[in-house]
Amino acid sequence: MLAIEQEALDVTELLSQAYELGDLINGSAEVADYAYWKQQLEADAVAQAALRRFGQLKERFAETERFGHFHPNYHEAMDAAKAAELELEQIESIRRFKEAEARLDELLYTVSETIAYAVSDSIKVPSNNPLPTKGGCGSGGSCSCG
Repeated sequence: MLAIEQEALDVTELLSQAYELGDLINGSAEVADYAYWKQQLEADAVAQAALRRFGQLKERFAETERFGHFHPNYHEAMDAAKAAELELEQIESIRRFKEAEARLDELLYTVSETIAYAVSDSIKVPSNNPLPTKGGCGSGGSCSCG
């Protein structure tokens, strides 16, 4: 019975520390920067219009992409989507939001990796980066489909 109580206490303490870690992350500069630029992006009418336009052009390209180069509008749709994407990169609120999002993602990945590797070096840590610098999923390691 004592072992069960000790295990419950350990899980309770572990969860408490996890919430503390979450609070620390939420109080980080990365989260503050992300939240700020997300708000700026949502309030930027020019950015919102450009995002809607890009979404439409991306959808149009996806429709032509099913047929590839054989679709009569494939290259036109691809060029229009690429041009709209370049336009997005010129808008400060979009560019800064994406940068803040990448920094926050890196923080979360680093925390996840630190926790995982504290348990075992062989644990796979998922990443949004298709080419992470360390051995997680997406890096061509044992968890990839290649």
